Amino acid sequence: MLLIVAPADHHETIHSWIAREHRLNELVSVKDEAALVAGDDPDFRFEKKGIALSIDWKNRHTPYILPEYLPAKPEVLLGLVFFFLGNNEKAWEWLAGDPALLQEMEVMDRIRIGMPVNPDELASEYSEFEEYRLMHNQAVVRHYAAEEANFDGEKVRYFYHEAMVAAPDDAWKAFSAKQYAVFLSDVGHVAHAEDLLLGALQYAPHDQVKMELKQGLCAVWMNKLAVPYDQALLAELKQTLWEVLGHLETYHREAERGLLLVDAAQIANYAESFAESLGYVNQAIEIFGNEGLGELLANAQFRKGTLLYTWAKKGQAQFFRPAIDAFQQALKVFSRDQTPEVFAEIQHMLGVIYSEIPDEVKKKSVWAAVSSAAFTEALTIFDKENYPYEYALVCNSFGNALTKYPAAVHSDNHKKALHYYQEALEIRTPGRFPLERALTLLNHVEASWYVQQEVDEFNEGRYLDMVAKSLEVKQLVEDPHLHKEADLHLSRLDDLRKAYAAV
Repeated sequence: MLLIVAPADHHETIHSWIAREHRLNELVSVKDEAALVAGDDPDFRFEKKGIALSIDWKNRHTPYILPEYLPAKPEVLLGLVFFFLGNNEKAWEWLAGDPALLQEMEVMDRIRIGMPVNPDELASEYSEFEEYRLMHNQAVVRHYAAEEANFDGEKVRYFYHEAMVAAPDDAWKAFSAKQYAVFLSDVGHVAHAEDLLLGALQYAPHDQVKMELKQGLCAVWMNKLAVPYDQALLAELKQTLWEVLGHLETYHREAERGLLLVDAAQIANYAESFAESLGYVNQAIEIFGNEGLGELLANAQFRKGTLLYTWAKKGQAQFFRPAIDAFQQALKVFSRDQTPEVFAEIQHMLGVIYSEIPDEVKKKSVWAAVSSAAFTEALTIFDKENYPYEYALVCNSFGNALTKYPAAVHSDNHKKALHYYQEALEIRTPGRFPLERALTLLNHVEASWYVQQEVDEFNEGRYLDMVAKSLEVKQLVEDPHLHKEADLHLSRLDDLRKAYAAV
């Protein structure tokens, strides 16, 4: 529902314009300023100078800014209404007589669908607002609609900065600051994005703008989180998320609220507040289901599966099966053909869970077969050439799973595990992935202890390999826990050599 704010003496005229299109009145409401209530967020305002568009804090469209005032004509109003309702065909029909405005709307639509836009297409007239608008739109076009070969991050930064300098008031300045922070976060300048938003909070003119900036700040803080988690940052992020969630609920922005609930679930998961996390993600699933947002619903199911698996690993084994159910629900949307990377990631997770789920002995072989099939499926997508990092991750997990499977009659699972660990080690080189390499090296050494031998004799080659891998771990990382594990292997290996030498 679109909301138009206009003086009462304009209502009859506006309603007559809207009535030119059958049943359009069901999608548009008109109110006087005095009739607005909490949660109302006008899309357009009728003022003396013409139709003024409100700042799009609701993130319904691309952050491109149209002229400050548009002619108060039925053709313009109806063109705007249909465009913001997503009916471009009708919008272009009504705007056919205003080629300048039509071109601007087409630029907005091209940005929305990911088509490139040449910054030279942007027009401007001389005025304070137009100077600001041109700087902001230059930044937006270069940010969202530049061809890959022509992308220039420095120019994006320049134009966002100039837009903030030229902004006619603090609300528009904050709007540009929020978009600038999105760009900075996208390119990895998280600290700069954080400083920008914290600064904007100081001049935000009212609570709605502050909440919008805080929403952006939550996204930046989510990107800033890293192991080991900063507990003070987690606490501040959690408090800010609650404030923003209340704001989104007031303005009936359900899709955004659902997305933020998924973030809240992740934060609670980091803090090991698993019941709280599950509550958030279930709320998000309900919202996305009610709103008919299938892909967001599937993503929430994916997050739920990850959460339940984490909970199961913390000693709550009853959550292994619900985790499987959540991932299977996600697979109804994230199919191999449509979203192969997400499909492969889910198959990887299922392979891990099937290998770890507790069950009676006679069923473990069934789980092992299903686990192996899931890993194999993931590796058909995450291949070594195109997805080396993911390939190594899945190979390492597959090796770990093989060591948990029941003993096979005609093959040695531990020997198979060594093959997958070795595949992972080819990717996890010392220079690029020292920690990941150290973990895989220790996995390789641990599995080596259990590889079957045809005769009971000292295997010099395997012994030297295990010693070399244990020593490499101590050279790669400073982690005391990993050093301790490597030292235990070295001590056992020394004992093994001495035992065979005494025979």
